[in-house]
Amino acid sequence: MSSFSPLLSLLLLLGALLISPAVSLQCTSQTFSTKAHYANCSDLPTLKAFLHWTYNQTKSTLSVAFVAPPAAADGWIAWGINPTATGMIGTQAFIAFKDPQGKVAVKTYNLTSYGGITPQKLSLKVLDSRAEAAADGVMRIFATVELPEKMATVNHVWQVGASVKDGVPQKHQMSQENLDAKSTLDLTAAGNTISKAPSPAPTAAAPGGDGKKTAISPASGQTTGNDAGGASRNWKSNMNLHAFFTVVGIFGLVL
Repeated sequence: MSSFSPLLSLLLLLGALLISPAVSLQCTSQTFSTKAHYANCSDLPTLKAFLHWTYNQTKSTLSVAFVAPPAAADGWIAWGINPTATGMIGTQAFIAFKDPQGKVAVKTYNLTSYGGITPQKLSLKVLDSRAEAAADGVMRIFATVELPEKMATVNHVWQVGASVKDGVPQKHQMSQENLDAKSTLDLTAAGNTISKAPSPAPTAAAPGGDGKKTAISPASGQTTGNDAGGASRNWKSNMNLHAFFTVVGIFGLVL
């Protein structure tokens, strides 16, 4: 029995490593009121943020749904692409916040410095954008942009802030969590792209007041989760489980 315990511990550790992290993604439980799905979703590593996205290789378009809670009730959220670097400077950003009437609006900004910002047209072609708030305190940005052809990766940046003054988002905190709010999307990985134009998505529906469902914008280029992204995640999970049970069998023979 003394020799069995270390082997069992090793077996459990191997099983945990083999099972895909995608199985436990929180973003997979998030749904939208139009019942449209993105090919991929990610639990972003900072600021309690999530990103749903689909890359349409034929049209060279990237459609996203960015979900995050602002740093305060009257704050803002932002997501953007940096075509030239990995940090904030140069980011082509979408920033969402409440207007004086309490409606959530989204504006575009070309972040060229750490100083004040003003709405500007992006260097990327924006096909669609909108934003909304939910009862659970999160905001959502929906956008579709056209990327340069044959782009393999995208540097993206996200952020949240606590206040908006006279229609201008104020500076965010400079904590490590804020500074680390950047990553790269691999557009060419298996399961991340669709190669033909999808069916048109429904036009905008009413915002999700229950905090669980949201409307999604037209021309967003989605595929269902059971297609590209979902199939890839399921295939990886099945292969990992197969590998896990293979290890179980091997250790069974040893024991």
